[in-house]
Amino acid sequence: MGLFTLEHSKATYLADFAFYTTSVLILAIYLLAKDLHSQSLQITTYILVGLIGWTAIEYLFHRFILHGLQPFQNWHTEHHKRPSALICLPTALSATLIVTLVFLPALMLWDVSRACALTLGVLAGYLTYTIIHHATHHWHTNNLWLKKRKRWHAMHHHVEQNGYYGVTSSFWDIVFNSNH
Repeated sequence: MGLFTLEHSKATYLADFAFYTTSVLILAIYLLAKDLHSQSLQITTYILVGLIGWTAIEYLFHRFILHGLQPFQNWHTEHHKRPSALICLPTALSATLIVTLVFLPALMLWDVSRACALTLGVLAGYLTYTIIHHATHHWHTNNLWLKKRKRWHAMHHHVEQNGYYGVTSSFWDIVFNSNH
């Protein structure tokens, strides 16, 4: 199992968490070090837009790519068949997608600080998603919020069930009526 496989070794799987945690910290430190006091509200807004935007990206990717487009649908079917297996998007692919589809377009539209802020929000959302998704399949908890997320995701994994695509949020499932 290498860096470009869907089923990861435990070390590669954990390295994904480390990579995204480090990336979030580096971007946050960079933005703090830039001393953007006069733009702090604007930078914070870009971070929040990225974070909220992540929930839409997660929903759309899960619903229309992982459940509708080959070969991604076959890959995701493996996760449904073996939900506790360490199956996830290879870090090299997810990082490339985020740089190509978030950072570079933002950099073409705005300056480096705004592009980094938007990307920080998306990365923080993606990291949150990976932690919550891992928790839904591997953690036993008494936390009521996480129990609710686990139930929601279990409904998604039900064999005859379409819907419940959101992992970090139910918002888009409710908006698009895919929560039944």
